[in-house]
Amino acid sequence: MKLFYDKHAKDPTYYAQQGIRNGKKTTTRNVRNFGKHSELLKITDDPLAYVKEEIQKMNEEYRVGKVTFNLTADFNERVRHSNDEASSSTWVNIGYFFLQYIMKDLKLKQFFRQKTDDRKITFDCYTISRFLTYARILDPASKHATWNRLSTYFEQPDFDYQHILRFMDLLEENYEDYLAWLYKNSNSIIKRDTSVLYYDCTNFYCECEQPDEDVVDEVTGETIHGLRKFGVSKEHRPNPIVEMGLFMDRQGIPITMCLHSGNTSEQLTAIPLEREVLKMLDYSKFIYCADAGLGSYNIRKFNSMGGRAFIVTQSIKKLSGTLKKAVFNDFEYRLLSDDTCVKIHDMKEFDRYNKENLGLYNDFAYKVIPADKAVDLGLYEGKALNNGRIKKVKATGLLKQRIIITFSRKMMEYQRTVRNRQIERAKKLLDLKDPEEIKKGPNDVKRFMKRITHTKSGEKAAVEYKLDEEKIVEEEKYDGYYAVATNLLDPAKDILAVSHKRYQIEDCFRIMKTNFSGRPINHRLPNRIKAHFMICYTALLVYRLLEAKLDGQETHITTENLITTLKNMNVTNIHDVEYMALYNGSKTLEALTRTTSLELDRLHYRPKDLNRKIKKFLT
Repeated sequence: MKLFYDKHAKDPTYYAQQGIRNGKKTTTRNVRNFGKHSELLKITDDPLAYVKEEIQKMNEEYRVGKVTFNLTADFNERVRHSNDEASSSTWVNIGYFFLQYIMKDLKLKQFFRQKTDDRKITFDCYTISRFLTYARILDPASKHATWNRLSTYFEQPDFDYQHILRFMDLLEENYEDYLAWLYKNSNSIIKRDTSVLYYDCTNFYCECEQPDEDVVDEVTGETIHGLRKFGVSKEHRPNPIVEMGLFMDRQGIPITMCLHSGNTSEQLTAIPLEREVLKMLDYSKFIYCADAGLGSYNIRKFNSMGGRAFIVTQSIKKLSGTLKKAVFNDFEYRLLSDDTCVKIHDMKEFDRYNKENLGLYNDFAYKVIPADKAVDLGLYEGKALNNGRIKKVKATGLLKQRIIITFSRKMMEYQRTVRNRQIERAKKLLDLKDPEEIKKGPNDVKRFMKRITHTKSGEKAAVEYKLDEEKIVEEEKYDGYYAVATNLLDPAKDILAVSHKRYQIEDCFRIMKTNFSGRPINHRLPNRIKAHFMICYTALLVYRLLEAKLDGQETHITTENLITTLKNMNVTNIHDVEYMALYNGSKTLEALTRTTSLELDRLHYRPKDLNRKIKKFLT
């Protein structure tokens, strides 16, 4: 604050004037009126010295964050006029400061500088990367909508929509280097635990009706397959899809990803991406963990070399008759909690409502079965044909492994409850008595229906549908059972604990699809589609790193609470003197403040303080 008065006036009025820098805008405002010279003579002999002393006191208070000033309000004053077609809000978000707190250590500014030093680029790649990442977490929308909403951020970035598209092209050009850079620098934020790597695939539907065509390169003769293709889907939607594979570490933080055409078998994606991961990890040892669909013979064999190991889900239904007998043979089962012997028959029959049996109800029974012959596990391997296609053939090689079978009473009851509901739905369908053709899926209620034809010589066949009781009885045999295959000799309890954490990679996909709105993709060109998912992946990585930073807090913070808190952290400009918070406190905000020391839990902010906070993370 400084003193301001008209030095040429006979009876000047003394003001305390504050200089304000709000982004690129600099202004001054009178924050206190001390009165006229003649009025101050009534309380002091030297009004000028008195006013200077008061301003000095105000400056001391300002340094510690306490400011007192008077504001006048004219209720007849109108809002500021603009030539915009629609009125816009004046609030801006500062919640993204916490995201930038994480992004600063990824050193993406240095990465993009290296990639653009020899190119004439008129836009800042790092700024575009930052705000596309923020928007994917806080306000997921199309790239054009994101560009239109840049005014809702405190920094007010200035770049055009065409710059976003050009940035996406550059991002896709450096696909592999970018993903490797993210992993390398994320280690400075959280020490990555790569002793176990989880892998899974998911599909993203595209807003188009026709798949992309394959293109033959005129120079090399190589066939470039289109990205959006029709493929096997759980929801049976008539849309082309893009397949994404994701590797995740033991803490639930992504390591890298891959993108493939929608008609690519997921089993063919694991090993190529794993080879890239090995380069990133300097060929260190780890345990590969995946579900049954990504545990083929080739994948298991690959992860039996170089000191690596595997833990994959094993389908009990696909086991050979000999191994199935070993599973249902009620011998050698032990409780997972204390390793005492137990009978599956007793696990199924005890009174679950007796409080003494609560521990047993929550416990698991387990058995370990040696199974070195891959053919006994119903495994297949891919065989390349002369025409370039891949054919699935039954695996005939030997593989050192064992199967851990578990049984849970709680899981058995859950599965039977679900099945009973499906059977009731199947009965309602049968009451219609008009299905011409019933297609049965592995989890569809129609699998409990069977088609029966009655024909007589020379007569038209009569078609009848009935409930398939044999199918129901067959499925009930497997209720409560679960199996994993591994080449490790560790205790079963430790191996099952590793396998149990596979849910985290499903959680990554859920966040990307639901919270970050990974689809609709809103792009047609393959390189733009890849760049879109690279941005989604970056947002997921930044979010997971921030979540990992908060893991040490006493309060458990859910995905919805964390994103909602960041999204609602808006402030509004009060006469260019201060920013006032438009949000309240919460346990999530307290945890963020303790973790980052950003002190964004205040009601009032000086413009220069907010500028200083964000600039600290941009250097």
